[in-house]
Amino acid sequence: MTLSRRHLLSSLLAAPLAGLAAPAPGRFKVSLAEWSIHKAIQQGKLTNLDFPRIAKENNCEGLEFVNTLWGSPTAGYIARLKRRMADTGTKPVLIMVDDEGMMGHSDKAQRMKAVKNHHKWVDAAAEVGCHSIRTNMYPEKQPTTPAEIEAFLGYCAESFTALCGYAKTAGINIIIENHGGISSNPDVVLSLMKKVSLPNFGTLPDFGNFPTEIDRYAAVTKLMTYAKGASFKCHFDGPNNTEEVYDIPKMLKVVEASKYSGYIGIEFEGSKLDELEGIKLGRKALLDYGV
Repeated sequence: MTLSRRHLLSSLLAAPLAGLAAPAPGRFKVSLAEWSIHKAIQQGKLTNLDFPRIAKENNCEGLEFVNTLWGSPTAGYIARLKRRMADTGTKPVLIMVDDEGMMGHSDKAQRMKAVKNHHKWVDAAAEVGCHSIRTNMYPEKQPTTPAEIEAFLGYCAESFTALCGYAKTAGINIIIENHGGISSNPDVVLSLMKKVSLPNFGTLPDFGNFPTEIDRYAAVTKLMTYAKGASFKCHFDGPNNTEEVYDIPKMLKVVEASKYSGYIGIEFEGSKLDELEGIKLGRKALLDYGV
């Protein structure tokens, strides 16, 4: 074999590997979003206390809890949950908080009540050892005009500033997920980040929660600026259990190109596969990328 042919062959063999260069070692860790097993929990097959074991069995170190899947967050219940984490060597990351009121409600009394409703989850997150709670910037009616959006941002800025103030004393971050409606508009979320402008306020970019007209790669790029987490939403509903909502390696490169380091949370939400099968495919996708 001549030198030129040998060089050409080695280049061809190296090219695919170069395209799959792994992120810097230790930069990212893997967590599991509890919503990935919400059907099993709601059907009574599993409970929140089983969640650490399920994460451990699927090679996920971190736990992203969902408040609506908990038992009553009493002191004894939290103590049992902490023992389960200690026994499995898993680590709490965040609690996703739903059904606690509208932080963007136009009525001040309603949104301040929502702020207070979140206090118990800030306390629970601190007790368990999480760094954040994920909240929603929901209004009672979706704003559409520039004036309506600006008013809505003012409501949200007031309520989230208040909640961040409470959370600061507990060492907890308040983070916003693109979670449907106006919250899936990255420019609106960024505007809120700038209005509140507090160190314990940030984003949880979800790779899947965007309407079709939005470029999700560009949107996640924007949201990663304030990221304190990253939600790897996956479905695997395509042919041969492929992901057809977006290109997984391309999206992971968006995360890698940001300044973020920390947990990437697998959140399986497919309709074809069993939940545990979907989690395993999600974990494999991250392993294939080097995470």
